[in-house]
Amino acid sequence: MVDNVRPKPPRWRRWGKEALWLLLMALIVSTLLDLWRSPSLPDGAMQAPITLQDGTRTDLATLSQGQPLLVYYWASWCGVCRFTTPVVEQLWQEGGNVLTVALRSGNDGQLQQGMGKKGLGFPTHNDEQGNLAARWQVGVTPTFLIVRDGELVSSTTGWSSRWGLKLRLWWASWSLPA
Repeated sequence: MVDNVRPKPPRWRRWGKEALWLLLMALIVSTLLDLWRSPSLPDGAMQAPITLQDGTRTDLATLSQGQPLLVYYWASWCGVCRFTTPVVEQLWQEGGNVLTVALRSGNDGQLQQGMGKKGLGFPTHNDEQGNLAARWQVGVTPTFLIVRDGELVSSTTGWSSRWGLKLRLWWASWSLPA
């Protein structure tokens, strides 16, 4: 008599398969959340002047010419931003093209003092009343936008790693013509 019972696959193979399914589901949920939360920039948003903490005026179209620009929405009161802000500062110190928007984080003096205490030097626009965030429909901090040649090419919300941000910037520079 022949026994037709198959041996169970090794435990590591079953766990690996479950881990892959879990990773795939997390990727799908994360992508759907990013699509749902993605900001809707109004016409002319890329050319609209933005005043930085140091008093200079610029716009996203100019800053993103030829090199992808990381626009980082953060807030001094945001818990997740405590982990992502140092990563953005590091990218900026390494020569990354970065512009940040501080959302409802106090007046210019309070923001400058808070940034100084944390050793933050990246270029920042103070969205004290949240007007820019409202126009762009940014409702979650942190929010990361990747802009290339005046076009929004990618956005994500929530925690992101240094390598995740670098990969998004690399992808934007590689996938679009200069």
